[in-house]
Amino acid sequence: MTGPDFGPVLSRDGRALDQIRLLGLTARGRHGVLARERQDGQDFSVDAVLHLDTGPAAASDDLAATVDYGLLAIRIADVVRGEPVDLIETLAARIANTCLAGPGVVAVDVVVHKPQAPITEQFSDVQVAIRRERAGALDLPPAEPVTVVLALGTNLGDRAAILRAAVTELEAAEGIRVDAVSPVVETDPVGGPDQPDYLNAVVLVTSRLSAAALLTLCQRIEAGQGRERVVRWGPRTLDIDLIRYGDLLSDDPVLELPHPRAAGRAFVLAPWLAVDPQAWLPALAGRRPVGPLLPQAPDRAGVRSRPDVRLWP
Repeated sequence: MTGPDFGPVLSRDGRALDQIRLLGLTARGRHGVLARERQDGQDFSVDAVLHLDTGPAAASDDLAATVDYGLLAIRIADVVRGEPVDLIETLAARIANTCLAGPGVVAVDVVVHKPQAPITEQFSDVQVAIRRERAGALDLPPAEPVTVVLALGTNLGDRAAILRAAVTELEAAEGIRVDAVSPVVETDPVGGPDQPDYLNAVVLVTSRLSAAALLTLCQRIEAGQGRERVVRWGPRTLDIDLIRYGDLLSDDPVLELPHPRAAGRAFVLAPWLAVDPQAWLPALAGRRPVGPLLPQAPDRAGVRSRPDVRLWP
């Protein structure tokens, strides 16, 4: 197999990007409209061509700087073996979204082969071929509701009331469901100018919104509480950070996922572990447990429990 050929994807300076090709990956799934397809299943084959700049990885010889194609193969196979869909167009889109989560991937070409399709005439294969670009990874609503971790913080005004109002607005928002809210902690400010201490909490939600739409919602709630972005790491009435959006990895400057500094912030890790002791962060090598990160966080000594402040229910 040579893989799909939609032509090159160009970088911002007009250069054709490099490619990583994963061809002929086969897994058994139960996709199709007919009842027997759902019951018996059949083999699907996938070709994926990822467009990216391999220069940084080549220069550093570091796996973390590129796509781990072994892990990617497992994730694609899991999509094929996962929740059945009627159309291989839908399956191809899910696979593309999985590929676009890889570091530095600008675009991906996916072909899904269905050689055992229920066709009465003689044929050799049925294929759906698509190209999806990076922007779609953040803008595409999830195929299934996804678990999201949000970190809330405030150090201006009536801090407890502001956090309660934020949780109430999240509960009322369409497309998400609040599943749990952590205990509140009070923390010393980290970085930035001199400022008051913070109240912090973590909210676990299930979202049907895309990552980009969820970010917009959080920013709208911040603005409703008078948030102004004047000084970086300065005091604020409300800060809502998107810490984790399922397993999605993104190095998009608009929204990096997981949050690039969450692993070293005790004011996020401590309340998160309090509400979810099995908490984890997505990483190229798989899921990274949060528990071992808290003792290493530089700001852990500045985290104090506030059992007198309750946000939910």
